[in-house]
Amino acid sequence: MAKALFLDRDGTIIRHVPYLHRPEDVELTPGAADALHAARAAGYRLFLLTNQSGVARGYFTLDEVERVNARMFALLNLGVEAFAGVCIATEHPDEPPVYRKPSPRYILEMMAAYRLDPAQCWMVGDNESDWHAGLQAHIRVAAVRSDLFSPTAAGIAHAHALPVFESLGGFVAHLLPAHEA
Repeated sequence: MAKALFLDRDGTIIRHVPYLHRPEDVELTPGAADALHAARAAGYRLFLLTNQSGVARGYFTLDEVERVNARMFALLNLGVEAFAGVCIATEHPDEPPVYRKPSPRYILEMMAAYRLDPAQCWMVGDNESDWHAGLQAHIRVAAVRSDLFSPTAAGIAHAHALPVFESLGGFVAHLLPAHEA
């Protein structure tokens, strides 16, 4: 069975910008590109899942989200094909969640479709909804710090015994043996 990283976008791979919809505002978090290159080289499949309620709220369009993602892929220098799957959850927070985190649905669907080993899968994100999606999917979960990482978030991560890393790069450096990183 294969191994995978399920990755939050905003605050994890790219700097968090509220309701980001302009490609020119995309900025990678430090070390994100190197981390994802190393993870792929070590055999991890990459999956992106991002909550984008700004679409349901009418703040921006799905096409704008896809342009932001395209800019992120270009900056990562991995190509869109580097991600085995991308889930853009456009549900409004007041709607019943289908794919919106903390729903584990996307993770569970991808685990079945790609025959992923839950013991070798991680959900990596900077927000409680990311962590709960991974916990509900019964995979491993890692927290990364971002501008949104508050004392409350730190308490939640501690309560669930989640490892906390300063960045996605720090997580991948910890995940991979020194000869793979």
